[in-house]
Amino acid sequence: MVEKFSVLNLPVHLGDNYADWLLERSHQGLGSHVVTLNAEMAMLGDDNPEVAEVIRAAELVIPDGAGIVIYLKLRGLDQQRCPGIELAEKLIEIIGDKEGELIAFYGGKPGVTEEAALAWQEKIPQINIINAHGYLSPPELEIWQETLQAQRPRLILVGLGVPRQEFWIRDHRHLCPQAIWIGVGGSFDIWSGTKERAPRWLRENHLEWSYRLYQEPWRWKRMLALPKFFWRSLLKG
Repeated sequence: MVEKFSVLNLPVHLGDNYADWLLERSHQGLGSHVVTLNAEMAMLGDDNPEVAEVIRAAELVIPDGAGIVIYLKLRGLDQQRCPGIELAEKLIEIIGDKEGELIAFYGGKPGVTEEAALAWQEKIPQINIINAHGYLSPPELEIWQETLQAQRPRLILVGLGVPRQEFWIRDHRHLCPQAIWIGVGGSFDIWSGTKERAPRWLRENHLEWSYRLYQEPWRWKRMLALPKFFWRSLLKG
């Protein structure tokens, strides 16, 4: 299922059933770090050896961004986009529905992960989520790490932005070595109702980035990564 292909010398795994693959690994006692690769992260990895190292070390790198999918299609690979938020949602639904399983949310502004957890509680009453925001003081962070190590969640979602969340996962996986770890960016904002995700027709036409730019105009410099990504792809082949 997880055949690898190279995008700017970074791995991306091809497939359509990532959730089952991750759950099977988890049931075998094997942890996983999931990287959600888009054009911006690929450019960052191409420029920053430390970011590239984290991406290459991940057990699963999914084609999250439209640029990655287009890159693959231009090379004859009919790979569907897999937004990280949708993979995370599928895992939350499966794991959250099982008695005794625990999920952890970490990141976002104060109150956001708490609201996101409450929103999921309304959908799945039996779900068990622990959460902490991304602005913890050093003593609070130490307590949070001790909580993770003691309670061993099956799924740990980290929303600290790229690449901070990837580095945090790399540095803390030892706390819960059998867990599924995913950097989810701004997903907590969506689940909490703080922000809205792009309409489906934009997502299906690889234009979700334009809605994010509409919501957050200050992101325009970061959006320049997309044309730069395609230009570099042509140069590197």
